[in-house]
Amino acid sequence: MLPYAAYLRVYEPLAAFAPAERASWAAYAEATDRPRRAGALHAEHGEAVRRLLGVPPAPAPAQESPNAYLRRVEDVLYVCPWQSRLRSWLAFSRFRGATPPKLMERFVPAAVAAQTADDFDRFKRRTDSAALRTHIRGSTWHVPTSWFVPFDGNERWLVIDGPGDQQGQEGTTTTRNLIYVTSMAHARRRSARALQIIRRQVGEVPVTGEVEDVARWLEEFHPHSLVELDYGGIVNLMDDETLQADESVAELAAALTGLEKGEEELAFAMYQRVILRWRSIQLLESAN
Repeated sequence: MLPYAAYLRVYEPLAAFAPAERASWAAYAEATDRPRRAGALHAEHGEAVRRLLGVPPAPAPAQESPNAYLRRVEDVLYVCPWQSRLRSWLAFSRFRGATPPKLMERFVPAAVAAQTADDFDRFKRRTDSAALRTHIRGSTWHVPTSWFVPFDGNERWLVIDGPGDQQGQEGTTTTRNLIYVTSMAHARRRSARALQIIRRQVGEVPVTGEVEDVARWLEEFHPHSLVELDYGGIVNLMDDETLQADESVAELAAALTGLEKGEEELAFAMYQRVILRWRSIQLLESAN
């Protein structure tokens, strides 16, 4: 929920949900008071900030969010639930596991941290593994290289200034943004191809595991879903010229094709362009 974050989302068709959820999301889509896309990220971030600035802070909301991102394509409704409570629980668990207890108490009182962990444990005990599946992945201060793999350069949709209406996306975008959207079939096929090329030409390096993780995550959803890469608040770290020049998806695809054809110099040059671009952006996290 941080302001400088990018998101990888899966939108499942309404038919993928259980009957009760299907009816609920269908009614939600017709509601006039739900958050629209243009203000959704701001609404999500605002909710998180209010929880964390409370006394005591609340690492996760008391109830699951009733909201979702929606897309309509050829009269088919696609739904990406926010799952704010589940995502907060998962993020808090990762943070708590990586933070020494004494330092942890500076962020969240020990009693609150213990209660949050207990609530999550009870939730996991009474639900199946499918209930722990998140439709949204977030990344702060950069877009992971593996997130570019499922997409094609021609699926790029860029808004620099002024209103723009993306086909299939409800609401109107009035701010700078960079988004890629593809079908689940394309996303899975590209991820499988990338894994095959990397393993054959490079071996088991860190990026291999990262691409495999994304590929496995995509397999958890309905085969007719849509996959979206949204630069989100990351665009606020890039000026217009940098944003327009960002062709990370196309460059990574060229690197993979170069590897596949034995054109190692091309592959290295394209991969380095992607890595250096995002390394310079990620360094802003520690800048004064």
